[in-house]
Amino acid sequence: MRYPQGGGLTDAERIARERVRLQAVAGFEAGAKNREIAASLRVSERSVERWRRQWREDGLAGVASKGSPGRPRLSGTQIARLALELERGPLPHGWADQRWTLARVKTLIGRLFHVSYTVEGTWRLLRRHGWSWQQPARRAIERDDYAVELWRREVWPRVRAPRR
Repeated sequence: MRYPQGGGLTDAERIARERVRLQAVAGFEAGAKNREIAASLRVSERSVERWRRQWREDGLAGVASKGSPGRPRLSGTQIARLALELERGPLPHGWADQRWTLARVKTLIGRLFHVSYTVEGTWRLLRRHGWSWQQPARRAIERDDYAVELWRREVWPRVRAPRR
């Protein structure tokens, strides 16, 4: 089952869907055809076919909600170890520069703990534990603030596209 915008179901939505499947089971037991059940419940016939097959194979357990899939979580000791490894920097872990990207942190978590996170899940994990994106500690020595301001005042108005 696919959900738009990558979202899952809330507990209430999961219970509502299970209630629809149980109504379909009542139709199966009454001898109703898939088309009739689909029309009365306003679902696709393919869903009803799939539910009937699951009900035939596993009974009510086949159509029962499996619960939230959850997400793999790291334990407190694993989080502490991850923090130490992040403090060490990317160089000891085989990357050529000193930037921690979300993709690199995701790869590091996979290597250390054999747990798979998405890039977005990695960001949420880091945020939940007080990490943020990297910011440079100081400005570049070569930066010329006067030249930047001059460009902003004189060049940028000529370059920027007019509003429509």
